Amino acid sequence: MSNFYVSLAPSQLQQDINPWTWVNPFAYSQVGWININLGKSADPALERRILDDVGSYGRQIGQLGDALEAVLDHMPATSWSAEGQAAVAAFRFQLAEVRRLKKAQGR
Repeated sequence: MSNFYVSLAPSQLQQDINPWTWVNPFAYSQVGWININLGKSADPALERRILDDVGSYGRQIGQLGDALEAVLDHMPATSWSAEGQAAVAAFRFQLAEVRRLKKAQGR
């Protein structure tokens, strides 16, 4: 008779243990099964409010990209250095890829 083993645990498990959270419940809050820590913030409550009321980081970056692309459309880049032209080309390529993926997703 052969043995049958099933492991439902991940092969690697990491859990941060931070004593500061034991005495300060607002230092770090975890809600739900999946949590994303976006780093340190000088004012986490304000950052959460901006994300809720203004838009996600992706939406904010997307709008910055659209605005920068509008500015670049009105600037002649022929006198720019090769590095500058390459940076603009890479930026425009990224914007085009984002648009392509959004279109493929039906957005």
